[in-house]
Formats: sequence, C-alpha cells, structure tokens
Amino acid sequence: MTYSADLHLHSPFARATSPELTFKNMAKWARIKGIDLLASADFTHPEQFAITKRTLQATGDGLYKYQGTRFVLGTEVNCNAYQDGKNRRVHMLILAPSIEVVEHINTALSGKGLLASDGRPTLHMTPRELLETMLHIDDRIMLIPAHAWTPHFGIYGSRTGFDSLQECFGDLTSHIHAIETGLSSDPAMNWRMPELDDVSIVSFSDAHSLPKMGRELTIIDGDLSYDGLRQALKEQRIAYTVEFFPEEGKYHNSGHRKCGVNLSPEEVALTGESCPVCGRRMTLGVMQRTERLAQRTVNTRRDADGFIHGYDGRPPFRSLVGLQQIVAESMQRGVNTKGVQAQYMRIVNELGSELHILTDASIAEIEQVGGERIAEGVERVRARNIVIEPGYDGRFGTVNVWHNETSKRKKNISRVESEQGALFFT
Repeated sequence: MTYSADLHLHSPFARATSPELTFKNMAKWARIKGIDLLASADFTHPEQFAITKRTLQATGDGLYKYQGTRFVLGTEVNCNAYQDGKNRRVHMLILAPSIEVVEHINTALSGKGLLASDGRPTLHMTPRELLETMLHIDDRIMLIPAHAWTPHFGIYGSRTGFDSLQECFGDLTSHIHAIETGLSSDPAMNWRMPELDDVSIVSFSDAHSLPKMGRELTIIDGDLSYDGLRQALKEQRIAYTVEFFPEEGKYHNSGHRKCGVNLSPEEVALTGESCPVCGRRMTLGVMQRTERLAQRTVNTRRDADGFIHGYDGRPPFRSLVGLQQIVAESMQRGVNTKGVQAQYMRIVNELGSELHILTDASIAEIEQVGGERIAEGVERVRARNIVIEPGYDGRFGTVNVWHNETSKRKKNISRVESEQGALFFT
C-alpha cells in the first residue's frame, strides 16, 4: 500500500508557531490535506509530551491514533556543539517506536539541554553523539537530518554544516537512512550527491501553522506501521514526494536581504560572496551550496502527469502550489480572507482532499465546483506554467500562477537583483 506522510511538524510549544496546532486540529487538517500519517511533534517538551501521552492511543504497531488519524512519535532538535574546530548547528528529526522509548530519550537528553525551553530544544551535542545516544537506547529509533541544505541549520548548510554525511557521522553514517530536502531544495538537487544514492530523499512540511501542513509530503510504499515506515526508508520504497518549487524556499538563492541583493550561483561567480552593495558577507543559498558540493550533473525528464524523473531509477517527485494560494490569486484577494477560505473549504468538501484536487481530480471536475479560473490555475501549476521570484536570505520566493498579470518588483530592490529577472517554468 501507499500512504502520505508529513513527519516534520511542530506544536504550540515551539517558537514562532500557532497555538492552534493541537492534535484535534491537526487530525482535522490531515483529512483536509489528504495526509495519512503525521508526526506527533515536539515530544522532547515536557508539556507537549504529557498531552501526547493522554491524547494519543497506541495502535499496537508502533504508531498512535487520534480521531482516525495516525501519528508517529516525532520531534526536532538543534544539535549545537563544536566538531572539527567549528561550531556546528544542525537540526535533526527523531522518530521513536513507543511512548516508553520516548521516555528514555527524554531522560537521556535532559542533561544536554533545557528541554522545556522550546519545542525544538538546543542540545549541546554533535549529530553523531545524538545518533550514538539513540542507538544505545533503541536501534529502531530513526534520525533524519532536517531541511538538509538550510544555511544556518542544515547538515549541508553553508554557515554551520558539514561537507558530507561521512564528515558528520563518521563510522555511524550507515545508520542514516533518509534525509529531508527542505523547502529550498528538491530531490533532483540532492541526486547530484553520490553519497545519497543509498539514502531515501524525503520531504515534509516543517509546518508552524495548520494551513502549512502537507505543503511538502512523502508518499511511502509500505506497511502503515512503525516498522513498515522504517523498512521503507531503509529500502528507498518511496512512491514519490510532493515538493515546493524550490525557488519559493527562503534560502534558495544567495543574497543580502537588507540590501535587496538576490543572486543566482552564476551571478555569485561574477560578483563574489560579499554583498555587492555594502560589502558584508552574504548568506550563501541552497543552490550555491549544491553547486559547491555536487559531484555530478543529473538529467531529468517530466512525464505527462507532471512527475520529474531521474534516469537512475530514483523515486520521482512533483512540485505543486497550494490550493489556497491558487484560489487567492484567482480571486485577487489575500490567502487569509474570509472569501478565499470559504471557497477553499467548499472545493475540498465537494471534491476531496487538497492533495487529490491538485494531483488527480480532472480539470473539468475542478471547473464545475470551483469555476474556470481556479481550474485554469491548477492546470497551470500541473504544467509548471508559472513564474517565481526566487527566495533568498530568509525571504520566501514569490510564486505567481498567472505570470502575465504579475506586478513589477518594488522600486527599492537593488539593480543587481532586478537584472536577475523572474524564473519561468514552461
């Protein structure tokens, strides 16, 4: 069987997250989005873990359930420690097979950081030390490097990361079976790394609010159980992943937000790594870092259904724009306005989950329920006929489905950015 999984989520106890991220609401939005398996989120936080224990019901297969939605016990931590003479800050996802195992994890980590300070706590240990600790507790625990290419907290990040998994984990590298792309990267970019040939490339939402759930997903081919999930990741049994267009991610390009400088790798090669306006160090983006570490080029092809395939048999992926954004742009209103939300919910209630609408529903069905404009928007996204201004230095990229109606850039954006132009997919 195949099922959709979003295994990077947060609770209200993590910084900069919505108080609405309760299990009741998450279960509801899982049905709206079309997600079969969620991570419970932030189990290292004492209050969130207490809520988890009294809310979720064990299913007997290493997973838990609430109001018909399945959960795997999961959290994210920030490993912050010196390794090889450099201060490393790397975010890691931890997935565990039982409440009892989580209790052992929290006991072991309580001396490494203030677990109650944040749903995503900072631990004074390296990723390798974290992995070794988990293996001593239970070798079924899974560790997945989170948003692998993010400059500040990715395992390959340009600021505080490593140049390879081997450099990070050493003799324990073989225990890493999956790596998360992050919003600014897609599988094709990761296929350029030979060391990832035997590692599952997965995508999750890192949602800090309910509507962001499922913005990236992994469709897994295997049993819907903890051991089934673990085995699927070990064997790369991924049907496909659902991705952001990576240009939309807020660290895709290099740049300096204060000066409005937004540069592609080709432009960085011409200008250097310092801001051409103020001379300060720029934040080197995911594309720049990929170009630096990649050891090969890859060829890809897009099939009639919109999937991007590599020629080496790796699981394919497809990039989508959220239905709320398509509805908002079609109505020329803000995403959070009442009219947009009402239309979004009406379409989902009549046609099925958002994932189904974006990928499988016929354009005729969408037009019948949502109207010609929304149907056209879904069709444009499926055909990749959109325009994107790439994100950079913590600023999300801007996606426009109807590119012929895109407004011009703000006048205060620097000349070097404006000359870059927009990125078209056709």
